[in-house]
Amino acid sequence: MRKNILRAVAVFLLFILSTGIISAVSMESPRFQIDNANVNSASGNKSSSGYKLSDTIGQTAAGRFSSSGFIVRAGFQYIHSIIPFQFSISDINVNLGTLAPGMPSTATTVLTVSFGSAGQYQVTAIEDGPLKTLNDANTIDDTTCDGGAETCDESTAKTWSSSSAYGFGYNMSGDDIPTDFTTASHYRPFPDRTEPTPEPAAIVMSSVNVGRDRQATLTFKANISPIQPLGSYQTIVNFVATPGF
Repeated sequence: MRKNILRAVAVFLLFILSTGIISAVSMESPRFQIDNANVNSASGNKSSSGYKLSDTIGQTAAGRFSSSGFIVRAGFQYIHSIIPFQFSISDINVNLGTLAPGMPSTATTVLTVSFGSAGQYQVTAIEDGPLKTLNDANTIDDTTCDGGAETCDESTAKTWSSSSAYGFGYNMSGDDIPTDFTTASHYRPFPDRTEPTPEPAAIVMSSVNVGRDRQATLTFKANISPIQPLGSYQTIVNFVATPGF
């Protein structure tokens, strides 16, 4: 009789290992109750020539929960994404070339984002001071665009088309960009982290939608006056991409 019991246990264990299925059982008595949170009886990635599906079954506390002070997204599907978060910059060494008074110079770089999670992603930008010579003796001020009604700032793009409007700034075009960049002539100055009161970074891309290879072109522009001192000018613009969950 004992041998038969041992054989039955061995067969049962082999069945569990061979199928890879884990089953849960509710356990209770007059003094306690235990509920298993996840039986995972049909979770995983499934696909055919016509579809792809990722799912999980059996989580008793999965979902989105919130109040005025918190948001909790619980469950496998909230942390599993079929589109991993990725961010890239096409050119990290942008050269505006030789600047001539009243002849604006431009150069571009492309920001690319892939995003597949719940929530919202964003890309921010901020400069380490205006364009300046290596010895910090001379600077090219950040643009205010054409001035007057067309005065731009770090959060509002305006028209910059006048050859006598000088400075350094940027334009955005493409996917998930701020709505104030309505034309190729609309520019902003970069926020400056070196100001006595550091300016907050500007959002240059953001979206709540999932997507692969979302691309935005950032165009740098510089225009100098006839009295701008000669020299090699440079600055660093920092981009930070942050995913939401």
